[in-house]
Parts: sequence; C-alpha cells; structure tokens
Amino acid sequence: MYHLALKMLFGDRAKYAMLLGGLTFSALLMTQQNGVFQGLLSWTTSNLRNMRASIWVVERTVEQVNETKAMRDTDVNRVRSVTGVDYAVPLFQSVLKARTAGGADKPILLVGLHGATLKGRPPQMLEGDLEQLRLPNRVVIDELATKRLSSGLGRPLRVGDNFEINDREARVVGICRTERQFFGYPYVFTTYDQALQYAPRQRKMLSIILAEPKPGLSAEHVGRMIERETGLKAFTVPEFSAATLDFIWKNTGIPASFMTTIILGFVVGIAIAGQTFYSFVLENLRHLGALKAMGAGNGLLARMLLLQAFTVGLLGYGIGIGLTAAFGWIATSFGGGAFPFVFKPAAMILTGGAVIVICLFSALLGIRRVATLDAAIVFRG
Repeated sequence: MYHLALKMLFGDRAKYAMLLGGLTFSALLMTQQNGVFQGLLSWTTSNLRNMRASIWVVERTVEQVNETKAMRDTDVNRVRSVTGVDYAVPLFQSVLKARTAGGADKPILLVGLHGATLKGRPPQMLEGDLEQLRLPNRVVIDELATKRLSSGLGRPLRVGDNFEINDREARVVGICRTERQFFGYPYVFTTYDQALQYAPRQRKMLSIILAEPKPGLSAEHVGRMIERETGLKAFTVPEFSAATLDFIWKNTGIPASFMTTIILGFVVGIAIAGQTFYSFVLENLRHLGALKAMGAGNGLLARMLLLQAFTVGLLGYGIGIGLTAAFGWIATSFGGGAFPFVFKPAAMILTGGAVIVICLFSALLGIRRVATLDAAIVFRG
C-alpha cells in the first residue's frame, strides 16, 4: 500500500513538481536568509577576533564592541594595580580618513597597539614584518585596505607603498588578514604612540585597555575585580560578544528584517504545499475511495498521505539545503569576503523542523478530507 502511495505521488508529475518546488524554495529561503543574518552578526563582533585579549576594559557606559568612549591614560595604571591582573596595555581605536596616492579620502579603522608588546596584533600576517611597526610612521594594513587605498596607483597597495593619515606619512610594512568589520572599514594597525600622532588631539585619547588574568585565575573573576576597584566596565570575550549581539537585537532593524523574510519563507511553504497537496488529494479521491471500499481504514490512508507528504518534504529540504550550501560557497569563495554568510548546523535543524511542520499541516488537510470520505463515491458517476 505504501508503494502504491508513492506511485500515486510520482505519477502526478505536475502536482509533484509544484510540491517539490514550493518546499525547496521554502527551505532555501529560510536557510539562506539565516546564513546571511548569522554572517552579519559575526561581523559585528569581528573586533574581538581581530584584536585578541581575554579582558576588554572600557568606559562604564559602553554597550558593545564597536562603540568606544575615551578614557584617561592613567586608567591603564589603575587596571594594572588590580590584584589578579597579569598585565594591561592601552589600545587606540578610531575611524579616520586616509588619503591615497590619487588624492581620494577613504575611511579607515586605525588601531594603535602597545609598542612594547604589540598586544592586539592582527591574527595572521600575510606579508612583511609586524615588528617594524615600532619604526616611525609605519603601518600594517589588511587585505581590504590594499584595495580601498590603492586609488591612483593602478594596482593594489603593497609593502613599501605610502599613503597619508591626517596629513602624516604612513608607510606600509606589512599586510595582514582580518575578518570583515561590521561597518566595512579596512583595518590599519600602528603603535599606540604613533596612532596618537595620526589622530586629532583630544583631552582623552585612550579607547580600550586590553588585560590578561594571572595564571590560575579566570577572566570573569578578574573582570569583576577590575570593575569593583576602578569603576570601569570589564568584559570577557563571551560577555562582550553577547552584549554586542544583544545591542544589535534591541537597537537595530536588522534582526526584524531577516526574521520577517524567514517567516515569509515558512508561510510560503505552508501556502504552496498545503494548497497543492490538498488539490492532489481531491484529484485522487476516487482512488482513495476505492481503497476504502476494499477495506483500507482511515489509519492506513492517513499513513499513506503522511508518507507522500514527508517524501516530497525530505526531497525539497535536501535540495534547498544543497542550494544554500552552494550559494554560501560561491559567495564566500568568489566574493572576496565582501558577502556575509555563516551556515550553522542549528539553521539546518530549525529549517528541518519547519519543513516537518509544513508537511504535517499539508498531510492533515488531506487526512481530514479522507476521514470524511464516503467509500461509495467510487460507485457514483
């Protein structure tokens, strides 16, 4: 009987193609939009991975990692004096204008590292020597900066080239690889003292203090001690990441926009699959009535309809996931890192659950109609 149910499903090619297409589109839309959304969220916390430290100490009103509020230089020594802190170093971070060889002004994210330790250094160097940052007017740029700051050269910026930051020379001594920043600014690394020379002078210039706990102590415990003794805000990496994501959810329209599209994919799946499967059942009522007249009970017929619904649902889900994976591979491999996409297993599980709900809803519409079916319909004209 189950074999007969599958023959009925595959035999109606038009309805089968419509069901498969609707479920495929629904699975693709839900997973693809989730992947882009997760990619954007990963960009919001990229600073934590591009400038690595166990504890991030910031001004007490800072809410997320992309926000900086200046502190006093003396706050570094206050943090260093806290019991449990192994060491603490200053970090400068600000968006400035860089002038290319062609005279164009481009925004950059200037990061000033502690000159002695270079704490907060980029995660991966591709060319050049990071140690040369200690020389005057030296910078390390990321791959995005080689393209953005190449105006007037006719080629990507490379080691040995110059550009200007606030009318001061910046000579490239290295190229690094970083994760894309949420606002799309290229990273330019230099030393803290040199960054203060590039940036317009203000009364307070310190952006962030990077700290590490002493061996045997947890970052969370030391962070709470820093807060108690200095009045500043101390985040561990998981805490800062969670605070940033919470800020994005509460203060931007990004989550609502993507959630609307994902929900729309679910609704489209229900509408197309439900209507098409119900139409498929109506067209096969005479066959189902014949089976009922021959002794097939409502339970058996219901299982046949469930098998049909879940068969096409599984195929549509698999094709949709495959298309999403192909989209992600193309976007990340050939997009040069300019397209956000993160495909997590949780997205596949949630989409699978949504497809199951769609299939159940579609099958229940048919089951309800078959349950009230009069077997004598097969004998009527």
